[in-house]
Amino acid sequence: MKPILQLYRGYANEQELIVMGHVLKREHNYDFEKRKFKNATSILKLFRIKTIKNFDVYLHYNDQVIHTKTLDDGYFKFCIPLEKETHFGWMPYEVSLKYNNANVTCKGSFIRPHKGNLGIISDIDDTFLISHTQNFFKKLYILLFKNVNDRKVFKNVVAHYQALSAAGRNNQEETNAFFYISSSEWNLYRFIAKFTKIHKLPKAVILLKDIKRGVTDFFMSGRGGHDHKFEKIKHVVEFYPTLKYVLLGDDSQHDPILYERICKIFPVTVIAVYIRQTGRHQKDATLKILNNLESLDVSVCYFKDSIEAIEHSRSIGII
Repeated sequence: MKPILQLYRGYANEQELIVMGHVLKREHNYDFEKRKFKNATSILKLFRIKTIKNFDVYLHYNDQVIHTKTLDDGYFKFCIPLEKETHFGWMPYEVSLKYNNANVTCKGSFIRPHKGNLGIISDIDDTFLISHTQNFFKKLYILLFKNVNDRKVFKNVVAHYQALSAAGRNNQEETNAFFYISSSEWNLYRFIAKFTKIHKLPKAVILLKDIKRGVTDFFMSGRGGHDHKFEKIKHVVEFYPTLKYVLLGDDSQHDPILYERICKIFPVTVIAVYIRQTGRHQKDATLKILNNLESLDVSVCYFKDSIEAIEHSRSIGII
């Protein structure tokens, strides 16, 4: 059976390029079905992925061919030094593998952000994508039976994200570095990429949790420990150390706790934290954390409607 390459958006700074993907035994595309049960079948297939370990993959970049092998879960990652790259913005890269004496090639893209001052890191579920994370059964129902075209964003969130993306930019083609970092698994990458494109959210690097390979894993999607999310946020901030960061999340899970840890480690780097209120009332634990962040000179906004976040960003001069 012909192996399949699944590539993800990569990113680069002045010294290093990072691109990644999976090698799969067969393709399980999300079909974006309008019929509810067809959509549910399609989603479940995404969690029945079979991966190939220790498989040879080749990165083609700058007239170089760089070889590595997949890890046990079929995941591969190239971290290579950059010497010649002088361009900025979104750029293409190419990965290939060999099968039956033929080359299988797939093209992806990576960003080297234009020189600027701002980096934005956002959670996904219940931060801009309405997911009802706190209600386990409702969350599963929506994921299974709501097509990507039927899923909703919060009111005014797109305007806020677009304003953050363009903040400090005179050229519309130049945007700030944007990252969507979530506890969702790589299985849902195409769904997330499609959803953000439909709603005209900023094109971003998407960093997700280790891939799942069984239907039983589907019922634990987005749950479990969140240390991976903390490590990915920490990595991004370290990768672009000269940027000032805006962190966006919600109070349904662990975002306030994770963001507090980040702010303590990078006391001059994070300038603002935005937390969406997902329930009827603000949470005391979240308020306590945000008060603590203010004592670290981090500007905070605990909001219900994104119009409040927009007004806050304007008041502190971000947008």
